[in-house]
Amino acid sequence: MAKTPRRTPGLPDKETLVRFLREAGEAEKADIARAFGLKGAERRALREMLRELEAEGKLGKRGRRGFSEAGALPPVGVADVVERDADGDLFVRLVKAGPDAPLARLAPDPGERVAGAPGLGDRVLVRFERVGEAVEAKLIKKLGQSAHRVLGVIRKGRREIRVEPVDRKSKDSFVLSESEGRDFKDGDLVLVEPRGGERRYGPRQAKVLENVGHEDQPRAASLIAVHTHGLPIGSSVAAEDEAEAAQPPTLKGREDLRRVPLITIDPADARDHDDAVYAEPDEDPKNKGGWVVWVAIADVAAYVRLGSALDREARDKGNSTYFPDRVEPMLPHALSSNLCSLRMGEERACLAVRMVFDKDGAKKSHTFVRGLMRSAAKLSYEQAQEAIDGRPDDISGPILEPILKPLWAAYHTMLKGRLKRGPLAIETLERKIKLDEDGEVVSITPRTSLEAHRLIEEMMIQANVAAAETLEQKRTPLIYRVHDAPSQEKIFNLADFLSTLGMPWSKGEPPKTHRFNDLLEQTRDGPHGDIVNEVVLRTQMQAIYSPENVGHFGLNLQRYAHFTSPIRRYADLIVHRGLIRALGLGNDGLSDKEVSQLEGIAEHITMTERRSMAAERDANDRYVAAFLSDRVGAEFAGRVTGVTRFGLFIRLEETGADGLVPVSQLGDEYFTHDDRAHALVGQRSGKRWNLGRQVQVRLVEATPLTGGLLFEMLSEPDAADPNAPAPRYGMRDRGGPRGAPRGKGRPGGPKPGSGPKGRRR
Repeated sequence: MAKTPRRTPGLPDKETLVRFLREAGEAEKADIARAFGLKGAERRALREMLRELEAEGKLGKRGRRGFSEAGALPPVGVADVVERDADGDLFVRLVKAGPDAPLARLAPDPGERVAGAPGLGDRVLVRFERVGEAVEAKLIKKLGQSAHRVLGVIRKGRREIRVEPVDRKSKDSFVLSESEGRDFKDGDLVLVEPRGGERRYGPRQAKVLENVGHEDQPRAASLIAVHTHGLPIGSSVAAEDEAEAAQPPTLKGREDLRRVPLITIDPADARDHDDAVYAEPDEDPKNKGGWVVWVAIADVAAYVRLGSALDREARDKGNSTYFPDRVEPMLPHALSSNLCSLRMGEERACLAVRMVFDKDGAKKSHTFVRGLMRSAAKLSYEQAQEAIDGRPDDISGPILEPILKPLWAAYHTMLKGRLKRGPLAIETLERKIKLDEDGEVVSITPRTSLEAHRLIEEMMIQANVAAAETLEQKRTPLIYRVHDAPSQEKIFNLADFLSTLGMPWSKGEPPKTHRFNDLLEQTRDGPHGDIVNEVVLRTQMQAIYSPENVGHFGLNLQRYAHFTSPIRRYADLIVHRGLIRALGLGNDGLSDKEVSQLEGIAEHITMTERRSMAAERDANDRYVAAFLSDRVGAEFAGRVTGVTRFGLFIRLEETGADGLVPVSQLGDEYFTHDDRAHALVGQRSGKRWNLGRQVQVRLVEATPLTGGLLFEMLSEPDAADPNAPAPRYGMRDRGGPRGAPRGKGRPGGPKPGSGPKGRRR
């Protein structure tokens, strides 16, 4: 805690209070009151003033009781390593900071004074320093080391037995004693703990904690991802027992919705079904051309009660995690695949919303009920789409006229409202990895976007909006799904980039969704369409969970909460409990204890979501590398999706796989990173490698264990552009990549496959 300056006694005005905190760095309310000599009513007035300043964005929380000037960081603090950018730089966040505190780039450790480079998830002690408009963190000491448990693969040599970490960010290997390593086979995956005491030369010794499999097993990719990212897996005996003891629902306390022919539409390989839909024309003569849309969601709150083992483990996991070969569910299968799955023809408990839309797609009203339903049909997206396109089968045929066609008619009406709202129209392409019975990859194909997907998405979005609106109207606390507008720094970077294409973009105008959509529409069919789409995507912030609402920029909605997937997201379970409390639908609603913990829960489930995303991404990278490992030497068409000082990230058109072309392989001259133009520019010739460029590459190396792909560039760079603005080189670029000899382009930073990725809504 910083030393608090002494001040003249008496309640300060707001300007004086902010100045005091600026000088103090941070202080708790008691420290402020003591410094100004406040007692009784003056202390209560101080508390109100602090709340007002926080609401005005002038103060930020620091820990449970502390405050500081908004955006301020202490000279020294404990921080978590939370992000890695496309250049391979790590960013830290002050542990006790509120959302106002900026991320700080972790500066390279000169001379490697601190043993062991930190990685994502590590906790570090740093010194914060302002460098221009940015904040930089200088490493003082690693605290909680994620390296205290390392997943590696056994490599048996003639003289020693090594453990090579599977994490591509790790530089260190370990050795096992002969007695400990003799029972292991080459290629075994083991969890080890580094032993105390460092050897003067060579790798450190380690102790094996667990043998988790073999690198040649088909499930190795997901096993590695689970252990590398510390995913909680399985369920305790207590949670399994609670799930097995759950009883089928009855009508007690529920509305009978079995007469409503709700249907589920899901992926063909879905194991659980947590949402069902139905639509019919509105019979109200005052709403001609309008529609009534039902969305029913599995009533998970009826089975997962506060304080139970099920609830504790669901909160710990935060969400389900999906790998190509399996799912790590948030809830045991007895619930997620049975009583909480809306199976066709079986009675299930649900929380449903009845929404009314007018002929222009605007929602006029909505009502939530706790009900008992029976799904009339289970369809895949492809089945539903085939039926609407005139090719029904034995299941979709009988419900085509009474159920499917009304659903589509309602969706087309809702689409009018969506188009008027104008959510972000960024194009993304997802790939599906298909495995055979032995777990081997047989194909990697683009996921087809059907109208059936968009129908379900829009109905789920509207149900999520209805949930947030109801909880706000009832003044019930909730966890929002928020997506903030791009920061000023990101907008400035976008404007700088567009200027290199001769496209104006006002830096001073507030970011609006329609401005991005106009830009995307203007460039979509032109030569710069792909690169503009990529840069606009990178300009967006990441969506998070928060009890404080800032709206959803991407969806262009003022309020939004996750309600539709409580089987696989804890956030939705919290929203369900909130609705039960707000509407008096039972005694298992949101408790006062949970209300007091919402901020911590939101931070935790935001972390678990990103943890799962990283694990899914790593597993996919390893499966892709395994699929391509027998095609080393083959040539591929691709596109530049990342430009860094150490090379180009390439995404292959055929599989969507990401890999690296090191800068040292791009030619004889020295290429420097122009961060404004997202390009590597030859210092002698001015030739350029630009983001979005279509290229031909040859696969040089595919490493399934790490998911790394290394390419050789076959295409030639673009010619120098005499009309291009002068390149803007960052300070760290002028000397080349960190660790490279002066004058040479030796690559540094993350290994292949760690380039920029997409984001979740």
